[in-house]
Amino acid sequence: MNNTVFAMRMYHAFMRVVDNQGMLAAVNAQPLTDLFRLDGRVALITGAAGAFGRAIALGFASVGARVFLTDLNADGLEESVAHVRDAGGTCASAPGDSGSNSDVQAVFERLDREFGQIDILVNNAGRNPMQGRPEEFPLDIWESVLRTNLTGYFLFARAAGARMIARGEGGAIVNVSSIASASSLGRGNLAYATSKSGVNQLTRELAVEWARHRVRVNAIQPCQFLNAGWRSMVGDPNRAPLVERVLSGIPIGRMGEPEEIVGPVLFLVSDAASMVTGVLLPVDGGNLALNPTGTLSAE
Repeated sequence: MNNTVFAMRMYHAFMRVVDNQGMLAAVNAQPLTDLFRLDGRVALITGAAGAFGRAIALGFASVGARVFLTDLNADGLEESVAHVRDAGGTCASAPGDSGSNSDVQAVFERLDREFGQIDILVNNAGRNPMQGRPEEFPLDIWESVLRTNLTGYFLFARAAGARMIARGEGGAIVNVSSIASASSLGRGNLAYATSKSGVNQLTRELAVEWARHRVRVNAIQPCQFLNAGWRSMVGDPNRAPLVERVLSGIPIGRMGEPEEIVGPVLFLVSDAASMVTGVLLPVDGGNLALNPTGTLSAE
């Protein structure tokens, strides 16, 4: 290595330290509670018509973010927008299929017109049409699940990351994975679980690639939460054995409420997590901590 190359490398390393020290000073100067504020930031949330997306949108808006929502379900999307605006939040939206490159591009074009920036992306859109045994699993279902749950996450992350890097202010991305990414649930979850395992590796790859741009990428791994589907099963006596089986794997002893997903996601996108990237955070009531052969102690 010649002296010129060495000097240039040392200069760039020094400038990174200066930049990081400036960012750290700004973080340290904030009151602790302000670390979780999102004032001045724009957050894009996919799958915003669902229970998770709506709860996250309301939570982000309550701490100062302007939110942009998207979902394939146009009617449900408008309901989520109305909820955010009724709560006093600033919100815009565009419907679209997260697995369609042209739809994703159209969503970002609308976002650019409405807000002119993106600071936060929550990749939340997903589907799980559970099917039968792997040897009989329909190819069209397999492809559609991976297109929505994995390719869609890549498409949104690619577009958001490019904008964050070009703007030079950093950013935060949270991908919604699942406990199904870490161990098998069986019962027809083949495509869903495979897609979520891919989300985990996508998270790690992007975290490493974009760390130098101060774009942090993390994921959460929820257990079963009480969305519309699970609420209907909990109330169905014919599904009682499945519900009991699910609850037996959650040491806290219950499924999550959608509002309980907001805090972990908010932490990961906030300044409180300024040194956190490439993390897969279980939000699972202890599910992944419990060995499949384990038994909860009797009181």
